[in-house]
Amino acid sequence: MSGDSDCTRTSPSAGSPSDNELLPDRPKYVCTLSPDLVTKAREELQEKPEWRLRDVQALRDMVCKDYPSLSTCLDDAFLLRFLRARKFDYDRALQLLVNYHTCRRTWPEVFSNLKPSAIKPVLESGFVTVLPHRDPQGRHVVCIRPDRWTPSNYPITENIRAIYLTLEKLIQSEETQVNGIVILADYKGVSLSKASHFGPFVAKKVIGILQ
Repeated sequence: MSGDSDCTRTSPSAGSPSDNELLPDRPKYVCTLSPDLVTKAREELQEKPEWRLRDVQALRDMVCKDYPSLSTCLDDAFLLRFLRARKFDYDRALQLLVNYHTCRRTWPEVFSNLKPSAIKPVLESGFVTVLPHRDPQGRHVVCIRPDRWTPSNYPITENIRAIYLTLEKLIQSEETQVNGIVILADYKGVSLSKASHFGPFVAKKVIGILQ
């Protein structure tokens, strides 16, 4: 999911203009889903095209009311990602958004300066790759190869950064938001000493990112 975007806002105050008035140039959402995916989103994610923008506005209003100090993107497309991930359950989508920012704030070694050029060695190692074709269900397939990592070259957090950046890029696609992502991990050839780097703390943090 996208990082702290430049479309942030300040806390609303009494008598202040509405959020839309503060950000009149917010990008207008344009659906890119095919008719088949619109149907799939309706059946599996409870997404109704005729109510979509109403649902997004409802989530936006909840953010402003319940978390006025949360600096987050409020664009339609960004908020829609969280609604789809929680089948348009407003409360669960809001909690997912809050958890998203909490994770970024509490794990700076992963999220600071997070860009492809900063993790080039990991990306070139083949530790994380995306298969060129989606699976029969339309899902992207991400492969993780721990055997490609040499611990003496860089810390495990660099691998986590690469995983997150890859997923963040993929999830920007509406097709992927509806169909999902499959993650395959191949532990063939991974020694016990290397596996020890994947302790409970790291595992918990990674799960927090993926959720």
